[in-house]
Amino acid sequence: MRGATHARWVVGAVAVALAATACGGGDGGGGSADAGAVLSASWGDPQNPLEPANTNEVQGGKVLDMIFRGLKRYHPETGAAEDMLAESIETSDSQNFTIKIKDGWTFSNGEKVTAQSFVDAWNYGASLKNNQRNAYFFGYIEGYDKVHPEDGSKQTADTLSGLKVVDDRTFTVKLTQKFSTFPDTLGYNAYAPLPRAFFDDHDAWIAKPVGNGPYLVDSYAKGSQMSLRKWDDYPGEDKAQNGGVDLKVYTDNNTAYTDLLAGNLDLVDDVPASQLKNVGNDLGDRYLNTPAGIIQTLAFPFYDEAWNKPGMEKVRTGLSRAIDRDQITETIFQKTRTPATDWTSPVLGEDGGFQDGLCGDACEYNADEAKKLIREGGGLPGGRITITYNADTGSHKDWVDAVCNSINNALDNERACTGNPVGTFADFRNQITQRKMSGPFRAGWQMDYPLIQNFLQPLYYTNASSNDGKWSNKEFDDLVDRANQETDNAKAIDLFQQAEEVVRDNMAAIPLWYQNGSAGWSERLSDVKLNPFSVPVYDQIKVS
Repeated sequence: MRGATHARWVVGAVAVALAATACGGGDGGGGSADAGAVLSASWGDPQNPLEPANTNEVQGGKVLDMIFRGLKRYHPETGAAEDMLAESIETSDSQNFTIKIKDGWTFSNGEKVTAQSFVDAWNYGASLKNNQRNAYFFGYIEGYDKVHPEDGSKQTADTLSGLKVVDDRTFTVKLTQKFSTFPDTLGYNAYAPLPRAFFDDHDAWIAKPVGNGPYLVDSYAKGSQMSLRKWDDYPGEDKAQNGGVDLKVYTDNNTAYTDLLAGNLDLVDDVPASQLKNVGNDLGDRYLNTPAGIIQTLAFPFYDEAWNKPGMEKVRTGLSRAIDRDQITETIFQKTRTPATDWTSPVLGEDGGFQDGLCGDACEYNADEAKKLIREGGGLPGGRITITYNADTGSHKDWVDAVCNSINNALDNERACTGNPVGTFADFRNQITQRKMSGPFRAGWQMDYPLIQNFLQPLYYTNASSNDGKWSNKEFDDLVDRANQETDNAKAIDLFQQAEEVVRDNMAAIPLWYQNGSAGWSERLSDVKLNPFSVPVYDQIKVS
């Protein structure tokens, strides 16, 4: 993987992109700020309980970012991986790391954060018996094959042999191969520490999670609201500038937007596509539209033989050619999306691995070529497709209908494609993880950290944590393995780019568009910002 300089290059690209194209601003609140005032914000129920190693989707991730702090934290403006609880992370060979944590950190229940807090959490996350969605992120630590065997064999160890506690503030990590940017990944929530309370009374912790971040979980009523309150004794420098956040569950983002305009909600971080033409007049400078590390794709169920037989790469490419991205991003999204030309994000910049135009003709609308490719590939399975999506957030119905209309027009068949809405994000994710998809489905990706590796390995590597379609390709896996071991920055990026070409040649997923983050807020709020992951920086919002 890339050397240390790569992270700085990526951060520069993110910062330039954000500065160049952000709309709106962070101000807009009237009167003086009240540090004890609580704001309300739109939200969706997470798929799983809020265990750090079991949360790999946006809604749960928002909460983890508020209640946990890890070894690293990604700068809310630049995306830089900066030390948070890490006092130092040292290595001489990019394979063996000595990590020392800062003194003075506690969990909100008073427990001290120690090296053991990290080691216990990582062992729990990696263990097969705990069935954590993010277990894969511990896969390079020595002993993972014993703790989490992937060949169907029995688990033969409960702890990772590559983790050793040296003293209260120091532990060591031994990887199975060189991984030069391993420290930069440690701001991801899967690597958060856990208190003893998590293990001593797991059910009680799940009901009311205890972390070490600037907020406490006060209450949670599934399907209704999660209330978080400022932790007055939080030891970090990024203390909450408000009294708390009430995350209100909405199953329709249009309803959330209407509540915002009516004064019943303070913050919406997903402005509906249908309101984009009105948002300027409705909110003025209380609206933010800024680039983010997000790409929208269509994934396929490769566990279904109909989508994985020889020739189907032509069918998938034909479907890609049947989608008029330019028209959809202009009419549906008012140019707040950009047609995708690769499988990563422009926020990486060319130095960080972004390959503008990599998709080539395969991402260009051409009805004749679409029909030809689908015919040569053996036709659509069953003669038609349905695109499955969650209907509660993201204006997905609007664009899925538009994509299907585009496919139907290109194929001269009004029944070739239809949308298949699932009521809630949680139910949608459950169907995906239970491998119930029979056709293409929405697979948007919000980066965990600003490295090209994060746009490729979690999504397309065999059995990776977010490889929801279960695509598998040995050439791709080998290139990723080589890239991760490479300490020369330029060589590592080149290998990842070669891996991305394998994704392209197989059309492992159809890239649709790069997505901006958006937010609108009430007159009560000021200092509203979105981080490079498109998530509001809740702790810095001021309420008057």
